[in-house]
Amino acid sequence: MATTVALVILALDPGRVVGWFSDSNRAEKPLGPESHRPIQAPSAEGFRQPTLDEPFRDSPAARWANGTAGITVPEARATGWMSRAQVERALEQTRDFLAAANLDPGALHGGHPEEAIALINPHQQDVQTYLKAAFHSPSEQNDPLLLFSRFDASRVRLVGDVVKTRGRITYLEGERGALQVTSDVTYVYPVAPATGGDEVVRTIVRREVVLSWDDPAKVITEPGTFSLVSYKVDMTNGGCDNSTGYLTPPFGTERAETGAGPDVDPYDRSTSMSERTTPDEGCGTATRS
Repeated sequence: MATTVALVILALDPGRVVGWFSDSNRAEKPLGPESHRPIQAPSAEGFRQPTLDEPFRDSPAARWANGTAGITVPEARATGWMSRAQVERALEQTRDFLAAANLDPGALHGGHPEEAIALINPHQQDVQTYLKAAFHSPSEQNDPLLLFSRFDASRVRLVGDVVKTRGRITYLEGERGALQVTSDVTYVYPVAPATGGDEVVRTIVRREVVLSWDDPAKVITEPGTFSLVSYKVDMTNGGCDNSTGYLTPPFGTERAETGAGPDVDPYDRSTSMSERTTPDEGCGTATRS
């Protein structure tokens, strides 16, 4: 069954929830951590539809880790203005941000991702303007889905308490000696209609977020916060041309709709998001979900 995939790219100026995830259904040997970009897409697993009891069956995500365990964090070393210990802390807080933005149960059920927002530099005015508008009156330009995964609990329910993830964090010295951190992570959410039934759809969201842990002697910031540099999001079964502020997985007859753009494999992490498609190509068609 064809499904749609949408990509959005945005560039800017410059509580962990690990314990929430467990998986009693994983029978296959799990993959090791992703330490570098893979050279090819994962092989096809089969064609059976997901079920309430096996929401990840016949999906590459069945072998992925759960929650933050699927996000590889590199070894810290002194970089730019930061010591090794400071870099280690910044990497931990980056993973905390990813968890609060994409894995926190309250946020996933449509709540306000307060813990994630608290880690963003409050003096970065363009981002603060976006955040205020995104949750007050979401639009194509100010969409909370650009940074946060959220479902409308009145329409969608999560199946089980497992979100599969795969990705990694990397870093280098950025502008003005800042620690520039890049995360590239794919999240797989099994969902079903809130009204009941046994239909299960997997919403797949890949995000690349670049952020800057700035030197407070050179950039106005607050301790323990970062500035956003850029962010990209690639969504499958999350809605196309959707400005509701929520991921809108298709159920029933909605699943027959296809995109007009290129074919995309949402599990393929062998290329960067910029190489896969471009925003002006519109909504593509996912080759599997």
